[in-house]
Amino acid sequence: MALDIKKDKKKEKRCYFCINNKSVIDYKEVQTLRRFVSSYMKIAPRRRSGLCAWHQRKVSRAIKQARIAGLLSFVSK
Repeated sequence: MALDIKKDKKKEKRCYFCINNKSVIDYKEVQTLRRFVSSYMKIAPRRRSGLCAWHQRKVSRAIKQARIAGLLSFVSK
C-alpha cells in the first residue's frame, strides 16, 4: 500500500520564468531558449518543459523569431 502512494505522487514541474521572475522573454537569448528545444530543434511541449501556458506561448514565439533571425536553426544537422 505504501508503494502505491509513492507512485501517485509526481514531482510537479514549475515554470522557469515564474520562479526566476523573468517577465521579458527575448529572442536574442539563445542559451535560455535552447533549454526549451529538443535535440531535433523542435519546440518542447508544456508537459516536458514545465512552463505555464502564458510563458509557453511567449517562448514558442521567441523561438520562431530566433529561427527567422538566424540565431537558432530550424533543424539539427
